Amino acid sequence: MTTPVTQRITLQSLRELARTGGKFAMLTAYDYPTATAAQAAGVHSLLIGDSLGTVLLGHANTRGVPLELMITLGEAVRRGAPQVFFIGDMPYECIAAGARRVAEGSRRFAGEAGCDAVKVEVRSDQAELIEAARSAGVAAVAHLGLRPQSVLSPDGYRAQARDEASIRALVEDARRMIDAGAEMILLEAVPNEAAQAVVAAVEVPVVGCGAGAACHGHVVVTHDMLGFGAPRPPRFVPVLAQLRGAIESAMREYVRAIESREYPGPEHVYPMRGASAGASRQP
Repeated sequence: MTTPVTQRITLQSLRELARTGGKFAMLTAYDYPTATAAQAAGVHSLLIGDSLGTVLLGHANTRGVPLELMITLGEAVRRGAPQVFFIGDMPYECIAAGARRVAEGSRRFAGEAGCDAVKVEVRSDQAELIEAARSAGVAAVAHLGLRPQSVLSPDGYRAQARDEASIRALVEDARRMIDAGAEMILLEAVPNEAAQAVVAAVEVPVVGCGAGAACHGHVVVTHDMLGFGAPRPPRFVPVLAQLRGAIESAMREYVRAIESREYPGPEHVYPMRGASAGASRQP
């Protein structure tokens, strides 16, 4: 049985879990009620992910998510979960603009949204983006493996680092980003063997998003986990509820009750002052 998060979880908390063989849970959150539920459930870390572009906004990819929206929704998440380790996902608009914009975005995520760290999708030659976040005084999480911001169509979501040469390259990238100042590594859509190699090669927490059991922590999109996201979520997502069906069923019942004139009933209507509680239903 998990317990609610009652004490502030810090980077040091996650490092200690990783050092002692513990595991930590991370989920995406884009709003206040999801954040409050996650903290009450004992989730250690939340990510205000640019996945909101596809999950909430209906875009084909994550590139169009503006920093302003990330900051606004991030503020709501932090209000809902003040104790968790909170990460802001650097949007494509900042990464495409270069190190100065990443530094600016890092400062805004920390100062306005209350984030403890920022996650940056990086190629091998983009260590300066990690350095930019560090120069802004914000912990950086280097996102390696599959990088959704580089995927422009659904068929582009494919596993990475599936042979020995590409695993060696992944390990080199992880070391390069740590040398640049990364405090954590996030690996997306790589085999367990690749994650094992990275975990063995670095001394920072490694978070897996479809990266096998070797990682210190794991993250999935909350909507996918709850059965309220993509019709066919990625294979690595544990679908633990089916909220889409429950929500649709409730909405159908609402429509039926209105069409049949069962709603609103007397219990849903504000009475006049002095009127009896048994006042007749309005036509």
